Amino acid sequence: MENLNGTGKLIGALVVGALAGAALGILFAPDKGSKTRSNIIDGAKELASDVKKKMTDEAAALRKKAEDLENLAKEKVEEVFENGKHKVEETFKSQK
Repeated sequence: MENLNGTGKLIGALVVGALAGAALGILFAPDKGSKTRSNIIDGAKELASDVKKKMTDEAAALRKKAEDLENLAKEKVEEVFENGKHKVEETFKSQK
């Protein structure tokens, strides 16, 4: 969960930074409007690409953690089964 919290903060910071940059860019733009709009669109596309990559990386990390937890759970179930099996076998041997 810590990773997700950090990701949310990063995305929030990126969005706030992009909005502040766009606002300042418009206010102090030396270029004409069409050029400024083009720059804003390019910046937004770059930001979207960065966010998409970060989300993809986070999703892959979560999938890996889920697989690791699944494998650990399987190991524990097998361990409990084997222990139970040995106890049952010992109980039957001691009753004979």
